[in-house]
Amino acid sequence: MTDAYRTVAGRSDARFEVNGSEFIGYVSPAETVEEAEAFVTEIEERHPDATHNVPAYRVPAGSASSSVPGEGSVMLREYQSDDGEPSGSSGKPALNVLVQQDVRNVAAVVTRYYGGTNLGVGGLARAYSRAVKEALDAAGVVEEIPHERFTVTVEYDDSGSVRGLLESAGVEFEAAYEADVSFEVRVPVEDGPELRDRIRSATSGRANIE
Repeated sequence: MTDAYRTVAGRSDARFEVNGSEFIGYVSPAETVEEAEAFVTEIEERHPDATHNVPAYRVPAGSASSSVPGEGSVMLREYQSDDGEPSGSSGKPALNVLVQQDVRNVAAVVTRYYGGTNLGVGGLARAYSRAVKEALDAAGVVEEIPHERFTVTVEYDDSGSVRGLLESAGVEFEAAYEADVSFEVRVPVEDGPELRDRIRSATSGRANIE
């Protein structure tokens, strides 16, 4: 069986104050660098007036660059930024929480509204770490197995068979009915090849699978 890994059960946040500065920690599941970056952008747009929006994430890498070995053979992209805070005071402590908690496929952003008192590098590191840890605790950590996504495009005549097959397999999918019918499928990695073979068989090879 493909190795399971730890990740967050869903989105959550946690907030507190330290010497007048407000810290808000956000976490969200993210399966790709693109999803992680989209979450970071979402929080930045939610708090455009914040003093800092510090991101950190651990997700499967799209390439081997800037990545580290993860569980099994998965390469993880680990990213953090201080977003204007003193070097090493915020992004790295935030990322370290994700590493120490052994969670992946997760993005975190800590928003700070400056309260007029400098906290020092040590105080900042403790606050940013606390924000991520409390957001993780609020979200809850679960064990997950690696999933993959693929798209199935068929003509309307085959759409009922494919939809029924996907429903019987119990996998997650979204259907779009346009000129053709497209199914965006999310399936455990170890079940993907068999499911694609079943789709090809059910449609006599007419399905376009990407």
